[in-house]
Amino acid sequence: MNTGRDRDSLMAEINVTPFVDVMLVLLIIFMVTAPMMVQGVDVALPEVSAEPIESQKEPLLVTVNARQEVFINDYKVTLDFFSDKLSKILETRTDREVYLRADKDVPYGAVVTVMAGIKAAGVDRLGMVTLPPDEEKDKPKVR
Repeated sequence: MNTGRDRDSLMAEINVTPFVDVMLVLLIIFMVTAPMMVQGVDVALPEVSAEPIESQKEPLLVTVNARQEVFINDYKVTLDFFSDKLSKILETRTDREVYLRADKDVPYGAVVTVMAGIKAAGVDRLGMVTLPPDEEKDKPKVR
């Protein structure tokens, strides 16, 4: 009996099972590795007792780390082009407010140079980011 199908004909269906398997494996790999790729700028901030400033918007953050590298948010910039890049970023923002984080081991001259670059970019308000002092460290320990 002839069933009407020719055994030598090509199959016209696409098998998507291997494609789905590969995509699921890639999804799992990216889900596991993505949190490991998040990196920030490591800065040891000075401790100062001051009232915190409330901000409603996402602040523009300039960071100077212990190696005196300058970052705008998490993007490293050279000091030569720092003012130009910052002024270009500020063109798209309505608020011209910048917060400066500097490592406590950075020389004062390097911080002042970055502050001058911030002011040259046309920043209206410049805030300094610090940590509150550790009250436990200041209290005498009673045993």
